[in-house]
Amino acid sequence: MYYLISSFRPSNKFFTNLLFSPWKNHSRYCSHMKYAQHKDLEYIRNIGISAHIDSGKTTLTERILFYTGRINEMHEVKGKDNVGATMDSMELERQRGITIQSAATYTVWKNYNINIIDTPGHVDFTVEVERALRVLDGAILVLCAVGGVQSQSLTVNRQMKRYNVPCLAFINKLDRLGANPKRVLSQIKSKLGHNAALLQLPIGLENDCKGVINLIDRKALYFEGDFGEIIREDEIPKNMATESEERRQELIECLSNIDDTLGEMFLEEKVPTEKDIVAAIRRSCLKRTFTPVLLGTALKNKGVQPLLDAVISYLPCPGDVSNFAINNEEGVDKDAKVLLNPSRDSSNPFMALAFKLEAGRFGQLTYMRCYQGHLQRGDYLYNVRTRKKVRVVRLVRLHADQMEDVNDIFAGDIFALFGVDCSSGDSFVKDLKVNLAMESIHVPDTVVSMSIKPKDTKDRDQFSKAVARFTKEDPTFQFSYDSDNKETIVSGMGELHLEIYSQRMEREYNCPVILGKPKVSFRETLVQSCEFDYLHKKQSGGSGQFARVIGILEPLPPEQNTQLIFKDETSGPNVPKQFIPGIERGFRFMAQKGLLSGHKLAGLKFRLLDGAHHIVDSSELAFNLAAQGAIRQVFEEGLWQVLEPIMSVEVTIPEEYQGTVMGQLNKRHGIITGIEGSDQWVTVFAEVPLNDMFGYVSELRSATQGKGEYAMEYCRYSPALPEVQDKLISAYQESTGVLPQQKKKKN
Repeated sequence: MYYLISSFRPSNKFFTNLLFSPWKNHSRYCSHMKYAQHKDLEYIRNIGISAHIDSGKTTLTERILFYTGRINEMHEVKGKDNVGATMDSMELERQRGITIQSAATYTVWKNYNINIIDTPGHVDFTVEVERALRVLDGAILVLCAVGGVQSQSLTVNRQMKRYNVPCLAFINKLDRLGANPKRVLSQIKSKLGHNAALLQLPIGLENDCKGVINLIDRKALYFEGDFGEIIREDEIPKNMATESEERRQELIECLSNIDDTLGEMFLEEKVPTEKDIVAAIRRSCLKRTFTPVLLGTALKNKGVQPLLDAVISYLPCPGDVSNFAINNEEGVDKDAKVLLNPSRDSSNPFMALAFKLEAGRFGQLTYMRCYQGHLQRGDYLYNVRTRKKVRVVRLVRLHADQMEDVNDIFAGDIFALFGVDCSSGDSFVKDLKVNLAMESIHVPDTVVSMSIKPKDTKDRDQFSKAVARFTKEDPTFQFSYDSDNKETIVSGMGELHLEIYSQRMEREYNCPVILGKPKVSFRETLVQSCEFDYLHKKQSGGSGQFARVIGILEPLPPEQNTQLIFKDETSGPNVPKQFIPGIERGFRFMAQKGLLSGHKLAGLKFRLLDGAHHIVDSSELAFNLAAQGAIRQVFEEGLWQVLEPIMSVEVTIPEEYQGTVMGQLNKRHGIITGIEGSDQWVTVFAEVPLNDMFGYVSELRSATQGKGEYAMEYCRYSPALPEVQDKLISAYQESTGVLPQQKKKKN
């Protein structure tokens, strides 16, 4: 009998445990049977787990999957058993111990279907967080009890705000030396700007971490058993009774200030019941006016089950969230939005958004979120952007790198399709008469560029396939050819981002590549406003070209110095309105490559004041060329400067290395903006030019005996130092063969 059971692969251990310990695992097995049923919207939760790097997101997801019965054994990130966490399915993720790609899964907790997306924490993979939050209804913001609110925590918080995603905060790693959840709570309020309060108190910290106190029902929770799967409720320890009551009253007061129902009870001096408090937390959490804060340590298996209960109690179901589509009908205002109906009524027109692409074993795998209507296997879909028709041959739900086939999809479901030719952010409908499209995904600008080429010229075909696939999957990984320098350029969000893709080319396509020195995305802008009056005139027999543009090119304020603005301020018939788009195209074409250092123009406003045209010889092309000539004229007459990206850098180090690290940052032209210290560890905050940050990680590790770590994210563009600007101009002049006096008239 045991031999027959052991033949069930890969989950033989699960069936063995099921046979010999039926009461222990029966509910976990049944949860999968329940998932096959399509449930009402209120029994569905779509959540993401987001945080700064190394805060414990993937470890937390592993515990959630184990306690809900989705997996039978827990493995650690970069674990000793060489298995790795379930959600880190890529070999590179398991080797490096970091999450590179967001991974989707689903599970069941107390008869609620929970779709989960585990996202990366590293700033280089921020687009993975961006597109996950775009399609999710709620999120868990994980914070380290020692590190607190860190640089990527701020980025994730901004992304949640952009998509209006309600969230819970989970303070993880209570078992770490120096854990201080109260300090983290104050940072959530001050740095993130959240109206937050603790729902739990820790029973002991660091090595003495035993459990948590639930403030709402006044119970102490202890997590026992080999894996913390047995929850024992007890009375609150006597030495913590006073603090518990104070914190509970603090929670009620905090809620009373933002929730009308609880506020009225507070004014009438009525004592709210547990149900009243839970209902108030849910109402305010859905409105993003309150953030519940829970505690635990995922690695030591404490506090995860109450977090799952909080997800069900406080985070929204698909029916609680208002999702809008853009109306594409002719004659309708482009800003007009249509509210989608998330009910599971199959009569609603189908509407879905493709938010992530991935190369699977059977072709392109397209992750989608269904916002309205019903989809069956065998139906036909239309891509709203390309208007192409595709048949749904296979519908799957995802569990990391594993797939499970389903026959139907309803509003609120996250699913995947095979063989759909599309781009990330495309909308899909079943009938093209439904002229609706979902808002696309915000894609941040790339900050680092490097030259790339295959080691062996024979691998060019594989290299082309790899680049085509990766640029399609990841909109922040961009590919271009520099005709001036005769080299292929890849751009991304950081050195690690590009390094990961070079390693994937070697592993997945057997195409080793050589990455050149990173190139920073500098920008060029004007120092002060400059007028232009340019006449483009060409006659070579027959119809000629005639166009004149008059206006001002002026710099934008620092907070807008990454933008380009075109403004038509003409009045009268001198410049016919049908030629205005040609002028704007000419301006934006010239902005692709500046004449000072060869980088893009930014932070400029093109004000078109007047001009002239010819009844026969004027055309859109003539005005396009006139606008290009006007930019060249301003380049000759105006005063230009180079802008460089400045990064917000956060360095965490032992206290004894503080002076050394600050000296390193000053050498790299950094400005120290703040210092925080706690329990012999110091966090130094600085703003440093990205151009000076290359190679910093090895310098930091050698200076701190491997104990230091840092994170950085884009902050703003600022004028480059004179020596940096001169070096860039000289290099550009040498590469183009232009003499300095021709290029640097006023600089």
